[in-house]
Amino acid sequence: MPGKAVVMLCATSFFVGLLLSGRMALLTPPSGEPSGHGSRIPLFADDCDQTRRHKNLEEGKPNDIMKEVSRTHQAIQSLDKSVSSLEMELAVERAKQNGGLGVSAPSRGVLPKAFVVIGINTAFSSKKRRDSLRDTWVPRGDKLRRLEKDKGVVVRFVIGHSATPGGALDRAVDVEASATGDFLRLADHVEGYHELSAKTRAYFATAVATWDAEFYVKVDDDVHVNLGMLAARLAKYRARPRVYVGCMKSGPVLSQKGVKYYEPEYWKFGDEGNKYFRHATGQIYAVSRDLASYISINQPILHRFANEDVSLGAWLLGLEVEHVDDRSLCCATPRDCEWKKQAGNVCAASFDWSCSGICKSVDRMRAIHSACGEGDGAVWSAAAAAI
Repeated sequence: MPGKAVVMLCATSFFVGLLLSGRMALLTPPSGEPSGHGSRIPLFADDCDQTRRHKNLEEGKPNDIMKEVSRTHQAIQSLDKSVSSLEMELAVERAKQNGGLGVSAPSRGVLPKAFVVIGINTAFSSKKRRDSLRDTWVPRGDKLRRLEKDKGVVVRFVIGHSATPGGALDRAVDVEASATGDFLRLADHVEGYHELSAKTRAYFATAVATWDAEFYVKVDDDVHVNLGMLAARLAKYRARPRVYVGCMKSGPVLSQKGVKYYEPEYWKFGDEGNKYFRHATGQIYAVSRDLASYISINQPILHRFANEDVSLGAWLLGLEVEHVDDRSLCCATPRDCEWKKQAGNVCAASFDWSCSGICKSVDRMRAIHSACGEGDGAVWSAAAAAI
């Protein structure tokens, strides 16, 4: 085990011991006195304050008890996240030492840090969609760089390569990428409609190897997003080590060939007519750092089902993961998101369920942004609060 990991694990264990004991080190009372009632010498400046807190708790003051419980709960959450991060660091180191599972394990400590990495899933034929996002909620040029550097919010269009490397499709994206600087290319992924599950695995692996972020988000290029609200929503879950955030659903498993969303492995989900387990809808979802690292390390043995969102849900189903059903991530387009904005409840993301995205998004994105957008300055204040 690496020396750094051992030191961090020992330090965490030490602080856990302190938390459970409820006090800092005390001198042992004289042996002649009854246990627990001897005189003691305070060793730290805050010892008297700690004595008062314990006295208040013994006197049964409700406010003091609730404050102490809240402090303890926050401390436990923080320690749980620290321990989880240490466990993931150890897993990464083991993967490196053992040659991993045929992939490069994510490297920590040398990567640029971020609060959230937002990967926008796009295709070669979707340039107009990308431009519609750049004209609305995706910052351009210096604003994109400043948002990343100052606020820790990274936004990239995610795309692999064509079946003919170096062909016209790849060259067109290369030209666009050099002009905009907002692409994340997946080196080992070949684009294709039936390869979305593989693309999801490749995205998380590439993003984790490129940025050390607290959250990693995947969103489709026909969804409207309010970046400030998204950052604010995710900030609520940052103390929790393993969270999977999205609009949770449980649709039917379709066993009839030729229909949309047909599942060839339908028999694995039980009898005909059964539903899938709860999982986040594929238009937009987020996972915390530990879960993205888990996917990166284990990607060669993560099974792919026909539907990308089902695949991700399956990878996380058997883990100790907190599923967060956040309905702010699946508002309908106007007037739903517009009414919520007027009521002070700005949506984090909006799309049309009937189209699995915004219907005619290229034509409608600007109008939706005008009606449901949070305002250009919101992301800067929300991101500042998040980090």
